[in-house]
Amino acid sequence: MGGFILGWTYVLFAAIIEVFWVLGLKYSSTPLHWTGTIIAITLSFYFVIKACEVIPSGTVYAVFTGSGAAAIASIDFLFLGSEFTMGKGLLILLIIIGVVGIQLTTPAKSVEEG
Repeated sequence: MGGFILGWTYVLFAAIIEVFWVLGLKYSSTPLHWTGTIIAITLSFYFVIKACEVIPSGTVYAVFTGSGAAAIASIDFLFLGSEFTMGKGLLILLIIIGVVGIQLTTPAKSVEEG
């Protein structure tokens, strides 16, 4: 069970770091910024790979991309001046509900699945 919780922690780290590299892809303009973006991408996918050792890979990827997309969209609305509509808010809420639902219904990988 401890490894399973660690797997979800890896997914959380990957999704948080994803926010930085996606913003880096948009705003990087110097070699230093691009280096930071590349490091963030590498770290993010390292955590995805580590999570896949404990949690089924399809689940990891769905939660990673869904939570990252919801976070980036929220940052766009809250801090970067993107237009917010109730429809967009509802769709982001549905993504979050889906991510939580996947987390609650996913069992740990068995030893045979590896």
